[in-house]
Amino acid sequence: MEVEDFLDQIMLRIKDWLDINSSDKVSPGESPSEVRRSVRLPPPLQGEGLQGVLQGVDEFLRHSVKTHHPHFMNPLWGGFSPAAFAGEVISALAQTSMYTYELAPLASQIESAIITRMREMVGFATGTGVLTSGGSNGNLIGVLCARQKQQPSTLNLGINGGDYAVYVSEASHYSLRMVVNVLGIGYDNLVIVGCDKAGRMRPQRLLEEIDISIREGKIPLCIIATSGTTVTGAFDSLVEISEIAHSNDIWLHVDAAWGGAALFSSRYSHLMDGVELADSICWDAHKMMGIPLVCSVFIIKNEPLLRQVCSHGKVAHYLLHPQTEALDLGNISLQCGRRNDSLKLWLAWKEKGDAGWGRMVEEYVGLADYLQSLVEDHPRLEMMSSRVWSNVCFRYSPCGLTEHSNEMYELNEMNELNIQIRDELNLGGSFMVSRSTIGESVVLRAVICNPAVSTESLEKFVAEVVSLGDEIISRREVDDY
Repeated sequence: MEVEDFLDQIMLRIKDWLDINSSDKVSPGESPSEVRRSVRLPPPLQGEGLQGVLQGVDEFLRHSVKTHHPHFMNPLWGGFSPAAFAGEVISALAQTSMYTYELAPLASQIESAIITRMREMVGFATGTGVLTSGGSNGNLIGVLCARQKQQPSTLNLGINGGDYAVYVSEASHYSLRMVVNVLGIGYDNLVIVGCDKAGRMRPQRLLEEIDISIREGKIPLCIIATSGTTVTGAFDSLVEISEIAHSNDIWLHVDAAWGGAALFSSRYSHLMDGVELADSICWDAHKMMGIPLVCSVFIIKNEPLLRQVCSHGKVAHYLLHPQTEALDLGNISLQCGRRNDSLKLWLAWKEKGDAGWGRMVEEYVGLADYLQSLVEDHPRLEMMSSRVWSNVCFRYSPCGLTEHSNEMYELNEMNELNIQIRDELNLGGSFMVSRSTIGESVVLRAVICNPAVSTESLEKFVAEVVSLGDEIISRREVDDY
């Protein structure tokens, strides 16, 4: 098969994949053993040529989740952006690596221009940044920079991690456990600060935890605030937290991987008030902004500090040279070989502009408002948290379960019921949403960041949840009888 014919066949499959009809499932709903039985997974000893590649593509798509389906509301990403998809394909075609200007003459300047725009949106008058492998990596770099500011000698001498304390809210992202693990600080020195009923870090409790750490002989290293928590979409009070950070000379990093896009909207940008007072921030364009995975940005006010953290590149005389130090992005990145993730964001930005991103954010939150109204209007559904973003956490709550005198049994039964509803939704392939817990309660979490989601799909979703819940209750009653 000629390459041109092969590419034509690939394009036909792409078009077919994007064509969703009413009978298409979101997920194939298969068990691991079913997938293994239907696909020959071990690579062949003898090559099968491009025809074998097409067969592999067909198998892959047949067993994949349709993340652009209007019923897909599972993680903090989804949908399809034609402009960003074009950038993804062209990036792979050009095989650009981002460590030097020499290898990426336009791509490195595109990335720098994007960083500048996003830095200005955040409100940092000075600084720099770099695209990373995701919010987890951005959080890691933030704490690394905090370490460098607090103890510059650790770059050469290493760190006694047990001397430090890092402060996060109880609703923070799990990657922060990875951060303290990688940096040798340890889980025991990750201080979990309690949240209010809205899921926001409590500033007074943060002050108390800092005081406890100091009395225990710990060095407060970094406070990590969250703008858009994973489960409920809560935004910490950055103004109050920044006052605490500055008065105690503690680095403030903001994890805005999920909520950073609020800055595009005049209606919701207030959720990020005070972000300009932070020292660093991470922001995932592959979440609310819909750019294909991965596309994440780390931004810092203090450019020299980031260059110090990434100074390991100075020994790479075969790549990085003094005369191009200001241009080579390898001098501000933990990675060496790094793909061009800026092109897809740049092209999508050319398509939408700031105003288009703002409308998108407001449409998503508006759809979440509509879903919340459907939940609140139904007698067998209940909201399980307050909300300001596009996360909607609720559960099926049938009449009759509250009759039980044992409250723990009541909660356990409710949790099992909602787990079963979610499992049957996914196995049936009709809808895909995530399951989480708030306190001790299991909730169904629908996240709207997929342009295919509509009021119609939300109405169908609510009807399906109620129908499944009623059916499960009915089956249980028959079994009990």
